[in-house]
Amino acid sequence: MKKHYYQTWESVKEHKVPQWYEDCKFGVMICWGPYSVPAYAPTNLEFGEVAGDEGWFCNNSYAEWYFNSVNVGKGPTYEHHKATYGEDFPYENFVDMWKAEKWEPEEWGQLFEDAGIKYVVLVTKQHDGFCLFPSKYTDYNSVMRGPKRDITGELTRAVEKHGIKMGTYYSGLLDWTYEDTPIYGDTQGCFYNPTSAYADYAYLQSRELIDTYKPSVFWNDVGWPKQGENALPNLFAHYYNTVEDGVVNDRFNGLYHDFTTKEYLSGEGNKKEKWEFCRGMGMSFGYNAEEREESMITVPELVHLLVETVSNNGNLLIDIGPKADGTIPAEQVSRLQAIGRWLKYNGEGIYGTRCSERENEQQNGMDIFYTAKDDRLYVFAELKGALPKEIRIKGINLENMVTALDERVKFTCRQDTEGILIQVEENATGYEMVGFEVKTEN
Repeated sequence: MKKHYYQTWESVKEHKVPQWYEDCKFGVMICWGPYSVPAYAPTNLEFGEVAGDEGWFCNNSYAEWYFNSVNVGKGPTYEHHKATYGEDFPYENFVDMWKAEKWEPEEWGQLFEDAGIKYVVLVTKQHDGFCLFPSKYTDYNSVMRGPKRDITGELTRAVEKHGIKMGTYYSGLLDWTYEDTPIYGDTQGCFYNPTSAYADYAYLQSRELIDTYKPSVFWNDVGWPKQGENALPNLFAHYYNTVEDGVVNDRFNGLYHDFTTKEYLSGEGNKKEKWEFCRGMGMSFGYNAEEREESMITVPELVHLLVETVSNNGNLLIDIGPKADGTIPAEQVSRLQAIGRWLKYNGEGIYGTRCSERENEQQNGMDIFYTAKDDRLYVFAELKGALPKEIRIKGINLENMVTALDERVKFTCRQDTEGILIQVEENATGYEMVGFEVKTEN
């Protein structure tokens, strides 16, 4: 019998993280909007690398923050805007310049399936206030302006066709159409106290997203209006009664969550509680035409990040920033395709696994990660340097069957007093990270 949730914190907090979210491990966030037209931000800072003060906000590497980065009136983005568009060129002009004329949601769905993506989180309203769905509460949306398409609806149908869960991101606290005071720091303007009218607006639009698209993930950003905190149990109860196996993140003023979040260098995750790591392919979530290879995550780093995150009870939510025309930059596509090829062989040790009781470690300069599923232990080793390389797994006997997840990895096993040693003789996979399955029961 389906559980019914009531509009109280006590009832809402009975919700448990559903199995699908525990199992899926790998998702993609899509940050796409009018800010994809100017597609500009400096590329010298990683979020969390410096304090969230004027130094960050005037040199903000998030291209989706273009509105505020111009609005602060100084810094690289402001100077770029003046030189390219003119000092008096309003951000809203980018809305009607954003056409998405080459967007094919089916192509995105196929790419995500090939990449091994199990859930998608679309940014349906960024801090600029522009909605990627036909909201009845504002005409400032992608059906009335810009692309003239229900981007959220079209993408939902496309990804679900490929067996992928669909989620929605919503900027609950910040909306620069309601409050455009320049943000210089976390203590000046960022966590401003919006009006009760805006609190109602955020609540009603959230209900609208839930009722229309039934998202598997409701991903709120930054925080929630203080005036609307008392309505959050109503919102969550309605969400869970509508989407029984839905999940929400932790960006609701610390009041509630199904999972916690880490973003670039900000935040942390651990094995005790479900968490999610989100970051872009480069320094930005929205498309930044200034990004170069040296500021983007490499394929080995991406594989490492996925394995390390999963081994510590997290999911990886990697972001893509499409261009204004609806195409995904080639350097982002190639990385998704590459990790998809790795997961084709090694996904057995990723999807559906749980944390191992074993702690990750270093051996002979190699990073070693562990995951577990039923009677199987999965061991991932990031090989560095010339082969052969030897991996020690303590407390295991040779009677336990050991197999390479990718048959192109050739190895031998031998016993010693502490356990077994796997010696990798050959690795023709093209990837540094190799995985092994160990049957812990015969």
